[in-house]
Amino acid sequence: MSKDKYIVYFISRTKQKMTQFIQSQLRKQQLDELIPSHGNILTVLYENGDKMPLSEIAKRIGRDKSTVTPLVNKLVGLGYVERVAGQQDKRVTFVQLTRQGHELKPRFEQISAQVYETAYRGFSPEEKEQFLSLLKRINQNFSQSDSEADEFSCHDQ
Repeated sequence: MSKDKYIVYFISRTKQKMTQFIQSQLRKQQLDELIPSHGNILTVLYENGDKMPLSEIAKRIGRDKSTVTPLVNKLVGLGYVERVAGQQDKRVTFVQLTRQGHELKPRFEQISAQVYETAYRGFSPEEKEQFLSLLKRINQNFSQSDSEADEFSCHDQ
C-alpha cells in the first residue's frame, strides 16, 4: 500500500493526539470537568462579543444544535455561561458568558498557545501556511462531496 493511502489514519490519529493533549492541559489548569468541545464554545463566545444565539454557536463550531445543547447545559451548570432569551424574539435562545466564564479566558488562551506551539514545532512560517492551505483544500473537497451527495440523493427520489 502506498504512503498516500494512510491519510485517513494520520488525520484521525492526529486529531486523537491533539484531543488527548488538550485534555491533559485542561487537567493542568484544574478544568477536569471540561472537554475540548466546551473550549470550542467558550472560544467562539470570547471571539464574538460574549453573547450569541445557540444556533450560531453550533454553526461556528461545525456541530448540530442537538449536540451543542448538552455541552451548553454543562457550561450553564458550571456557571461559565447562562441562557438569555432574545429581546426581539423570545424564541431565540442566546448563550452569554458569565463573569466566571470571562475569568477562564486567559487559561484557554494559554492552552491554545500550547496546542499551536506543539503542533507547529519545527515548522517554518511557509510550512505552516502551506500545511493549513492543504488541510483547507481537503476539507473543501469533502464539503463538495457532501453537496454532490445531497444533490444526487435529491434527484434520486
